[in-house]
Amino acid sequence: MTQVSLTLNGNKVKNEVEPRTSLADFVRDHHDLTGTNLGCEQGVCGACTMIVDGIPIRSCLVRVATCGGTHVQTIESFDDDEIMIQLRAAFSTHHALQCGYCTPGMLATARDIVMRLPDADTNQIRLELSGNLCRCTGYTGIIHAISSVLKSRKENIFAPNTAI
Repeated sequence: MTQVSLTLNGNKVKNEVEPRTSLADFVRDHHDLTGTNLGCEQGVCGACTMIVDGIPIRSCLVRVATCGGTHVQTIESFDDDEIMIQLRAAFSTHHALQCGYCTPGMLATARDIVMRLPDADTNQIRLELSGNLCRCTGYTGIIHAISSVLKSRKENIFAPNTAI
């Protein structure tokens, strides 16, 4: 067993884990944070994407034992996040979700795009989303949703609505 201490969704946690435990399994099995989904478990689909120290990562590939001292954010940590509120509303408006399995990872990646690439065009968004697979939507709605958030932020027309 290995002891790991990290900050998970703003809370310091310390657990004994098997060295082979993935970060995805750690948050789901040890902390009951089931918003992160596991798809391929090979880092290809992006369903398990979460944010570690501000960077989106495939949590199925990362061993939690290597995450000591990091700040980990799962989809559950973004309830009051202005960008995530905008993205969730835009995903709904643009019909960017269907079954919802890819949505947590897709939203984590979309938030990174909005934060890091405020001038991203459609081609850049497609490239940035290439590590997140969706078998339902065909991506058009997802791309339109992200584009609309980028546009509204650029035009500064979004007023946060915490009721969403």
